[in-house]
Amino acid sequence: MSVVEIPGSKSVTARALFLAAAAEGVTELVRPLVSDDTEGFAEGLLALGYEVARGDGQWRIGGRPQGPATDGARVFCRDGATTARFLPALVAAGRGTFHFDASAQMRRRPLGPLTAALRELGVEVECHGEEGHHPLSVRTDGVKGGEVTLDAGLSSQYLTALLLLGPLTGTGLRIRVTDLVSAPYVEITLAMMRSFGVEVERQGDVFVVPAGGYTATRYPVEPDASTASYFFAAAAVTGRQVTVPGLGGDALQGDLRFVEVLAELGAEVEVTADATTVTGGTLTGGTVNMRDISDTMPTLAAIAPFASGPVRIEDVYNTRVKECDRLDACAENLRRLGVDVRTGRDWIEIRPGAPKAAEIATHGDHRIVMSFAVTGLRTPGITFDDPGCVRKTFPGFHEAFAAWAREE
Repeated sequence: MSVVEIPGSKSVTARALFLAAAAEGVTELVRPLVSDDTEGFAEGLLALGYEVARGDGQWRIGGRPQGPATDGARVFCRDGATTARFLPALVAAGRGTFHFDASAQMRRRPLGPLTAALRELGVEVECHGEEGHHPLSVRTDGVKGGEVTLDAGLSSQYLTALLLLGPLTGTGLRIRVTDLVSAPYVEITLAMMRSFGVEVERQGDVFVVPAGGYTATRYPVEPDASTASYFFAAAAVTGRQVTVPGLGGDALQGDLRFVEVLAELGAEVEVTADATTVTGGTLTGGTVNMRDISDTMPTLAAIAPFASGPVRIEDVYNTRVKECDRLDACAENLRRLGVDVRTGRDWIEIRPGAPKAAEIATHGDHRIVMSFAVTGLRTPGITFDDPGCVRKTFPGFHEAFAAWAREE
């Protein structure tokens, strides 16, 4: 049995940084993810005047429930979608004018439903280029609260941003959602808000968030389930066994459900209270709906050629508006490897094949690199045009993955 230590969750770290910044008191984050995305979020908080002290294995954040200390601050969000979507919501609760920009990649990603919702709540949001995209400015005198309608069909992060904002408003928020993708990420948000002292009431498609603010705490960050998917998939296609400690039955992250997909396709899976183990076997084909765990779609697509029958992945349209169009990127790279693949608006179907060596077009997307690294375990000679883009979420991925592959 091989045990792999996975870095902290990006999703949990980003939410914890928002909550810590908004809370009364000093919060200690234990084992936060240290990557380009989370460093960018922390740098954004520093630019806004929050106190952030980053140590080895622990970060301390001084909360400011009243909002940012630096009127006129400029924040560069890098490639981070959580930074680019959460921080404009955080500053909306303060007073002043705040300016945001992002990388070319992040500028292409939409946040129109969030900017529309903030405007509905009385916040002045000005987009300086394409409407509903960065760069933008937020002018605010706080948010009174009230009811807002939100379309979260492209990203659950829009809903998370508003949920996190709710306790910082004068009277709370009532958020009516007309569509929602990646729902398990919202469950992460609700659970973490509870840890910081706020209980959200859900009434079907309506979320009722009370006013009153957050309380600082000591918060341990669990390992990243999306990152763990590459090691679970590696075990599944090599016939080996891997155990990831810290991700068990009580894990917050819905992406751990990727192991259920592997189990459906023939892998052996064991989930205990504090760990998950996957043992490889013969993978069969099948049809899988991955709407709620779409960040792991490329992981499954990358190992699908090794299944005994076709693998069809459905209801993943939102993967077209991630760091790249992941549906097209997976199809393009599978074809480069000589695999028969078809795609539609929100689905991809991969037929069994024997991939041959080729260079993977990463499109600057960390998940494309890490997914096809798994393919490389059974297809020697695969290379990447931008292997370093893994720094977004797992700077040490190549070293850690190679070390696992070398183990007996």
